[in-house]
Amino acid sequence: MITLRDGPAVAPLPAESSRPKAPLRRRRSFWSELWRWLVTAFWFGAVALLLSGAILMVSIYRQARNEGARPAQAIVVLGTAQYNGWPGPVFQSRLDHALQLYWDGYAPSIVVTGGKQPGDGFTEAEAAQAYLVNAGVPASSIIMETEATNTWESMRNVAAILEPQGISDVILVSDGFHLYRSRMMANDVGLTSAGSPAPDSPIVVGGGGEFAYTLREAGGVLAHLWTTRVDPDGRILKIESS
Repeated sequence: MITLRDGPAVAPLPAESSRPKAPLRRRRSFWSELWRWLVTAFWFGAVALLLSGAILMVSIYRQARNEGARPAQAIVVLGTAQYNGWPGPVFQSRLDHALQLYWDGYAPSIVVTGGKQPGDGFTEAEAAQAYLVNAGVPASSIIMETEATNTWESMRNVAAILEPQGISDVILVSDGFHLYRSRMMANDVGLTSAGSPAPDSPIVVGGGGEFAYTLREAGGVLAHLWTTRVDPDGRILKIESS
């Protein structure tokens, strides 16, 4: 307390009274707050999508380089182009690798897959059988799937053919970048699979087209997940196209 010489004592003013008051914070409007959350959700989703895509592509890369062959009940060769009853270069590389696994005793049977493309006189499976028999494999050791026109059909048909024979454990032979999606599909139809990439395929792991093949396969994986998990009956696509 301060005592004046000629007057009564006067109490000092509180220190707070000498400070300027802070301006009041402006409250956001509902629409401003909604926009803020929408922008945040958009960027969060974009980052999550990029990370998921990167993880998927790395998984495809790793599978393409992983030799996973081990003893199984059958070797399944995924079909591709044939020409007038004889497998093309990519198909031959897959069949040659399957032959090596067969002669090395990894499995007692080889399953060949693939139907006809428009204008073909032979199925991919028939071309593969002719190639394997010519290489010395007994026809009794070759199982044929002759109707499929894509990988998903091949897997479903192969599972239906092998189930009555008590076969569920297989080695899948294809090009490296094709194996991640193929193994996912095999698992979806109840097959236990190992992946064994054809080492001498013209589709070279580490080649100039590696990124393009990986990107295409990533799209194939997403399409498969959509049609089997998200929209198995095609209802969403029907709604959008109506």
